[in-house]
Amino acid sequence: MDLSLIHSSPFYEWAALLALAAAVGFIGLQLRQPMVVSFIAVGVLAGPSALDLVQSQQSIDLMAELGIAVLLFLVGLKLDLKLVRTLGMVALATGLGQVLFTSLFGYLLALALGMSHVVALYVAVALTFSSTIIIVKLLSDKREVDSLHGRIAIGFLIVQDLVVVLAMMVLSSVGIGADSAASGDAVAGIVRILLNGLGMLLFVLLFIRYLATPLVGRIAHSQELLVTYAIAWAALLAALGHYLGFSRELGGLLAGISLASTPYREAIVSRLGSLRDFLLLFFFISLGTRLDLGLLGAQVGPALVLSLFVLIGNPLIVMVIMGLLGYRKRTGFLAGLTVAQISEFSLIFMAMGMSLGHVDAPALGLVTLVGLITIALSVYMITWSHVLYRLLEPVLGLFERSNPAREENIDEQGLDRARHDVILFGLGRYGRALAHFLAQQDLRILAVDFNPEAVRRWRAAGGDAVFGDASDPDFMASLPLEQVKWVLRALPQHDIGVTHEDPRLLIINGLRSPGYRGRIAVASHSEHDVEVLRTKGADLVLAPFTDAAERAVARLLEPTPG
Repeated sequence: MDLSLIHSSPFYEWAALLALAAAVGFIGLQLRQPMVVSFIAVGVLAGPSALDLVQSQQSIDLMAELGIAVLLFLVGLKLDLKLVRTLGMVALATGLGQVLFTSLFGYLLALALGMSHVVALYVAVALTFSSTIIIVKLLSDKREVDSLHGRIAIGFLIVQDLVVVLAMMVLSSVGIGADSAASGDAVAGIVRILLNGLGMLLFVLLFIRYLATPLVGRIAHSQELLVTYAIAWAALLAALGHYLGFSRELGGLLAGISLASTPYREAIVSRLGSLRDFLLLFFFISLGTRLDLGLLGAQVGPALVLSLFVLIGNPLIVMVIMGLLGYRKRTGFLAGLTVAQISEFSLIFMAMGMSLGHVDAPALGLVTLVGLITIALSVYMITWSHVLYRLLEPVLGLFERSNPAREENIDEQGLDRARHDVILFGLGRYGRALAHFLAQQDLRILAVDFNPEAVRRWRAAGGDAVFGDASDPDFMASLPLEQVKWVLRALPQHDIGVTHEDPRLLIINGLRSPGYRGRIAVASHSEHDVEVLRTKGADLVLAPFTDAAERAVARLLEPTPG
């Protein structure tokens, strides 16, 4: 392939890179892979061992550094100090336990594979990070963000983010300490690190206390300026962190933390998400230019071993910890699957180690291969988590105590088999509205939701509610169905098409299996699903938007008085 035309102009070069990224991204989309996998593949293909598209290395590296600063800035935005203070003990214990055990076993496994102590330590730490972006996206697609296992998973992901911060701070300190030791002034270097760190932290705390909210409030009057300010602030503190001897990554993270307590953080996150993804493309391209495919071939064996450890070992570690904490095997299994991959932070962490001279290119290539394997496979594991659970349920009893006390405390079900006329699944806006009007008809309602907070709020308002998930056959069999006239699922599906994993079908099948003879109603936003759901056993299919529109028109056409 003649690359002389592409290399004749940086613009042609960048156009070729973006076209390659779009093509590989489209293929990844068809395979239901996250863009992280596609971007890593683009970096490898664009590198010198494949197409060798990159000549403007300095420009690519600059965009990569800005992308990492923006990524860490957005991570910092989620680390609201109030949120950190209110982290649940479950998330803290599970997150720290997973990090410690994964690091320990990963370190021993890396040593067994012949790595040096320093490289083994880096690889072990890299294996502990899971991708928040990928997990939250998959849980959102499955509408499981508010489920018990979803909330626990997001909680220990926050703990992992805090570990990332600590690891990067240690890296920065070690790097500067090594430089100072080389010059014979190690003590002075350490003192300078501490003073600079305290000074920068004090600056950020004062900014949060006195300037952050009023300043961003004025800037937020212009959405364009808000985006520009956010990027400038991330880049400025990243540059300041580098100037003071810390890493750019740590500076970008502190920039995000400084704005995390403002009421505008969600607006900033939503507007910078696409830019972050675009800039991260250049990080992976920059990464790919440093990878030698010939060297990667020798890493296939160790990569497979470490990938199996991440895919199987990480979930097992989480399941053991959650079982000991008193959670059921199902909750532990579904939460454990969310850590069955490594993160883009793992690659950034290894790249930092390489820049400090602690690890070499083969170690970076090894972790990159592990990332490709684990991210690609874990996407399918999380997507088909309920199917996997049903297949493995007979052997998962080892990870559940005879009395899962903590989850029983969450349930607080105490079902006395009292008579209920309606069982309502879903306490969202639509579900609460339905419950309100049903109660006006003197019907007794038992509400079910997999969000513990929604259950507590409903009970506080005087209603009957239990915590549970309709996809759990054991839970469905425990419901007091004897005198129930209607079971209603008030959580509409937005996607067109009914699959065997459709939650509405799980409810229908879960009710009919124990012999329920009452009527079942489900909600749908799609007219295409109505006939399919009826043939599968639904007695009534509600269409919230259509029903509301019909009722609104009827009210509009009512005769006006006088």
